[in-house]
Amino acid sequence: MPFPPKVIYATEGEYRQHFERIYCGGPVLTADGIPVHFRKQHFDHCMYESSHRNNIKDVFSKDRSERINWIKDTLENPDSELYVGWDKTKKRHDSASRVAVIYEEFVVVIRITTAANGTRKGQFVTAYLADNSIGKIRASPKWT
Repeated sequence: MPFPPKVIYATEGEYRQHFERIYCGGPVLTADGIPVHFRKQHFDHCMYESSHRNNIKDVFSKDRSERINWIKDTLENPDSELYVGWDKTKKRHDSASRVAVIYEEFVVVIRITTAANGTRKGQFVTAYLADNSIGKIRASPKWT
């Protein structure tokens, strides 16, 4: 599968505007029909990295930002591999969390809720290059 083109901007502000324009105006529909909603503050979570691997996201990530369009492409792609997410506080898989992978080790994590009438909706959690954890992700149960 060919990779989508990377997005190249000169400043963080341009990436932030791009994120808000593409993702915050309305939901992105997954290949299986789940509308995924984004908030402006999600930009900080998915476009920053921890410089000391201590969960404090303090450095703007050019690598993540150049792949900003891969989020939408991954969610919409019917060939994305779908896995059950991980709840690190409970140290177990969480079927309300879904991880999608299609390009390299780039993952998109969403949280899915189901209304009483059976309709599902998603909330974007994050997206990142899972270079250190892609093996664990791919060993997770498939999401159905």
